[in-house]
Amino acid sequence: MADDINPENEGDLQSQIEEVEALSSIYGDEWCVIDEASRIFCIKISIDLEEPKLTACLQIILPPDYPSASPPIYQINAAWLRGSERAKLANSLEDLYVENMGESILYLWVEKIREFLVEKSRSTDAADEPEKVNLTAEEQVDEDDDDDEDEDSDLPDFSALKVSAEEALLFVDHANDEEVPPIRHGDAITDRRSTFQPHLAPVVTPKQVKTVLEKLCENKKIASATHNIYAYRIYRQDKNCFLQDCEDDGETAAGGRLLHLMQILDVRNVMVVVSRWYGGIQLGPDRFKHINNCARNILVEEGYAASTDDAATKTGGKTRKAKSKKTK
Repeated sequence: MADDINPENEGDLQSQIEEVEALSSIYGDEWCVIDEASRIFCIKISIDLEEPKLTACLQIILPPDYPSASPPIYQINAAWLRGSERAKLANSLEDLYVENMGESILYLWVEKIREFLVEKSRSTDAADEPEKVNLTAEEQVDEDDDDDEDEDSDLPDFSALKVSAEEALLFVDHANDEEVPPIRHGDAITDRRSTFQPHLAPVVTPKQVKTVLEKLCENKKIASATHNIYAYRIYRQDKNCFLQDCEDDGETAAGGRLLHLMQILDVRNVMVVVSRWYGGIQLGPDRFKHINNCARNILVEEGYAASTDDAATKTGGKTRKAKSKKTK
């Protein structure tokens, strides 16, 4: 990406270089360069480095026109961060960007997240429970059985986030508030006391994604789910590209698998949320099967994908076998 910087973005590139050097100096080993050429970075944030009880991983992509015109593309990974807390933190980062538009803001973001960790740790539950207990039973087993796989999962997958700077405005939207898109709820799958239920909504902007998540969390049952895994794909016809992202919500790798399914089915302008209520019995890899089966079923039912048999025989993910009138 850095090799393709336009002349008018040279000032932004220089600002990025200076900011990265400063952050590397300030945070040391906690600051990680994932792909310098593509401007992809990651930082681990915790209150106490010697005995971290709550941690968060901030993953960042710097668009060519950051900081002058676009915010960083970001994702926060934290098993304990869900629902209203995630929305509250995202709003705080949005406010910081708006207040400091055109300036370098990564340091402000990191410290804001650290402040959030401090506030969280002051609550009784957070102070008494280390982050490890937030892992599901399956994740604990996976750590024992699949050390190599878990080691890889610590590295962020930015393939879904590599979009143009114009697509990077994930949370800055100065348009009027939009109505909540219609939300459909699919049939639940139950296995060994764990229940999985899919939800689907048509979306054409990242703001709608946020609105749908907030609306779903108004339902106490959905808000209390052990995990609310989601993924979305928005097709920008004028740019001939996709804006897409996913969230594990504590179920490691589940969001990426869900997004991969949506890519294979070549669905567009839609988001899928799968709620999982853990029943106390380990499901192992079957949990991923149920998550994707739930998602596939509702995508087929709502006309965003071909039938299960047709989709299973599809190759390349480029030919759409069924186009829904709902697809925009």
